[in-house]
Amino acid sequence: MNIFLIIAVAFLPALFSLWMIRKSHMQRETQMRQATMSFPRTQLGQNSRLGLSDRYYLEGVGYLIGDISCRYNAKSGYVRCAVNPSGPCEGCRYYEPREFTTDNEKKV
Repeated sequence: MNIFLIIAVAFLPALFSLWMIRKSHMQRETQMRQATMSFPRTQLGQNSRLGLSDRYYLEGVGYLIGDISCRYNAKSGYVRCAVNPSGPCEGCRYYEPREFTTDNEKKV
């Protein structure tokens, strides 16, 4: 009988600790669920809803957004540029035309 009492008393702190850990995990999960339910759904797809006129397909590269003639264009389907990633490109104060070089200029 004493052996069972000693074993029970020895395991009580570990069981209490496990119970507290499980309780905190459940509370955190509940808080996360409440936060996701209260988050406005209109903001979830904000970055994925790009204007169709701003997105175009370039053969060999793929889908791009933004003004490809700008020096800072990221040449990406997700980010317009480094200085103004969310856009728009029209009237951007950071616009700088890209300098294109020909094959003859590269050889010289």
